[in-house]
Amino acid sequence: MSPLQPRSRVPLADFTTWRVGGPAEWLAEPSSIEETAAWLNWASKEGVPCRVIGAGSNLLIHDDGLPGLTLCLRKLQGAELDSSSGLVHALAGEPIPSLARRVAQNGLSGLSWSVGIPGTVGGAAVMNAGAQGGCTAEWLEAVEVMPLDGGEPFELKHKQLKFDYRHSLLQQEPLLVLAARFRLEPGHDPKALRRQTSKNLSHRTTTQPYTQPSCGSVFRNPEPLKAGRLIEDLGLKGTRIGGAEVSTLHANFIVNTGHATAKDIDQLIGLVQQQVREHHDLNLHPEVKRLGFPTTP
Repeated sequence: MSPLQPRSRVPLADFTTWRVGGPAEWLAEPSSIEETAAWLNWASKEGVPCRVIGAGSNLLIHDDGLPGLTLCLRKLQGAELDSSSGLVHALAGEPIPSLARRVAQNGLSGLSWSVGIPGTVGGAAVMNAGAQGGCTAEWLEAVEVMPLDGGEPFELKHKQLKFDYRHSLLQQEPLLVLAARFRLEPGHDPKALRRQTSKNLSHRTTTQPYTQPSCGSVFRNPEPLKAGRLIEDLGLKGTRIGGAEVSTLHANFIVNTGHATAKDIDQLIGLVQQQVREHHDLNLHPEVKRLGFPTTP
């Protein structure tokens, strides 16, 4: 019998920033690369599907929960940086905001845009997260990954990741991100970087609904247009389905007003898409990763 003992029937609402989602059949939270590899090999040996989550932002989990093993990497934290070369090596569960602050304190420029993103390094790499005119792909040099069905870790370099707006190869391949390597700009004034970082955070917290559970931005911007502006111009701010509401502060956010279900949020996403399609002949594509749902809108 395997010495690894996952927790069973764990409510995943506690693991998402929307605070919704049913139970995981099995849940594990590794805190090292070795533990992560062991859990992937356990799932492969047991013949159960494996799903990977990080900080639970940008994520909608079905009310029925998830079968198999849910591997939460939020405890897989740690980062090493070289202030002279600008090289930063961070584990997948390292929170982006804390990494942004730490590199700023060491005079490394490149991540000040990310301080308000409630995600992890691994999630940022997968989604090519971005804000304030910056994005992950600008600074990411390589990622260390491992196949979800077990096997040896290997490295994918920037060119292999096929980055695009809020997209990377990692969204299509059955790979788990273990760590990422960034090359930032050294030699900057830490005080100036801290001021810029604080300014970016202040802008996000005053223009976005940070006091309510959300996933961050729901839809990708149909460049050069902005999703939030399209939704707001249709008068959809404050629109509700159950406990889910289009934020009255920023229209590209859907918030949990207290008792939302994943179904409420999913239906509200669909309603917004329908309205924008009917009035603007545009298809809004969600940034949100949906787990446990039969189809993707």
